[in-house]
Amino acid sequence: MKIYKHIFFDLDRTIWDFDASAQDSFSRMYEKYDLKELGVPSIQSFKLQYDIHNDMLWGWYRKGEILKEVMNIRRFEMTCADFNIHDQSIYIGMSEDYVKLNPDKAFLFPGAIETLEYLAGKYPMHIITNGFQEVQEQKFRIARLDRYFKTVTTSEEAGIKKPEAGIFHHALNKGNASAADSVIVGDDLDVDIIGGRKIGMDQVYFNPGGEKHEEDVSFEISCLTDLKEIF
Repeated sequence: MKIYKHIFFDLDRTIWDFDASAQDSFSRMYEKYDLKELGVPSIQSFKLQYDIHNDMLWGWYRKGEILKEVMNIRRFEMTCADFNIHDQSIYIGMSEDYVKLNPDKAFLFPGAIETLEYLAGKYPMHIITNGFQEVQEQKFRIARLDRYFKTVTTSEEAGIKKPEAGIFHHALNKGNASAADSVIVGDDLDVDIIGGRKIGMDQVYFNPGGEKHEEDVSFEISCLTDLKEIF
């Protein structure tokens, strides 16, 4: 078994249950803006359309083709337009509320704290995330994750986003680590796993849904507690 000196984690959908957090936020906004009265039949129908636009805009954002501030508003503007809602106060209000609501409750995957407690006594641990700086900082505060991690690298701080090599090198330098003695734990094959592999890091693919794939990964887990068997 290879001996590692540092463990790097993605945050959203790896430690933080982003989908549960988002569902809670959308539920609250659905009520606040009385979307049912405005012709939106359900939270699920609204979020389905939102996810389509958000995925497209995040792709542009990762490539540097759209500003964060524009993306934040545009994804709600486009979703509201799908339901013939063109009131600027609604889609701008939702864009502002979402950034505030998403990190204001702790939503962690099962076994997250147990696993981090176990690993913290054995390894320096670090975060590398494409999430927005202010949102990720709030998640750390609300879930008290700062206890476990030596460094946190966000794409905004680094000026480059995963899967580009630059953000991995930035995080490694910040953590006084090398790719050869480090491992990346993440849920996204393209962004976390392949991105890490390209710079020489071993990888742990967090795949709770058992998604089929053909990538050659160092390790694959379905639950965070599985990390205790690897490390």
